[in-house]
Amino acid sequence: MPFTASILTLYPEMFPGPLGVSLAGRALERGDWSCEAVQIRDFATDKHRTVDDTPAGGGAGMVLKPNVLAAALDSVTPGRPVLAMTPRGKPIGQRRIREIAAGPGIVIICGRFEGFDERFFEARPQIEEVSLADIVLSGGETAALAILDACIRLLPGVMGAPESGHEESFESGLLEYPHYTRPQEWEGRTIPEVLRSGDHAKIAAWRQRQAEDITRLRRPDLWERYRGVRDQSASGARHEDQD
Repeated sequence: MPFTASILTLYPEMFPGPLGVSLAGRALERGDWSCEAVQIRDFATDKHRTVDDTPAGGGAGMVLKPNVLAAALDSVTPGRPVLAMTPRGKPIGQRRIREIAAGPGIVIICGRFEGFDERFFEARPQIEEVSLADIVLSGGETAALAILDACIRLLPGVMGAPESGHEESFESGLLEYPHYTRPQEWEGRTIPEVLRSGDHAKIAAWRQRQAEDITRLRRPDLWERYRGVRDQSASGARHEDQD
């Protein structure tokens, strides 16, 4: 069974969008994954196909109606993780992406306007509220494309080398080490000697040190988390040795 993505959106023409080209596009053509864009407006019940209304209690903007959203969600095939894109959601990480990519697919609900009527989440508790980062977008579609891209590239056969997905930023809890390629010298700068040594053990050690240094300097939050996991693993190993 291919990885099946269902996107609930007011702008279905945005999909597959950039995912229709390059590696994801070729995988789509091969049938490794499929993309179903569901028009939320099709589930409105009035002649004007209304999907939003003014916020209860007053305030600016409009709010997506729960009955329309629920009808749209209930129309898609169940059994897949359901994500709602919202700035108040938990930032999604690579671990969750890997879990989703290993499954049958995903359903993504794209927010617009001021967001969702809260009763929609209360009535459909399987929904995960997620975000990409501490930023506000004009709609959830661009975030949905990013999440889909992150999942699709992990599907079997999509990336050229299977190991290329395991040495990237966030996979080990660290940011990725620096990369170099030919020419060997450029504007007076040369490729580090260790990378030209042919000594794979030294190269691996250098890359590990570089990844640790970059993470410590650029992302202290990731570094502290990585240290905690590393220390916990080391403590567990010592207890096993003592047993």
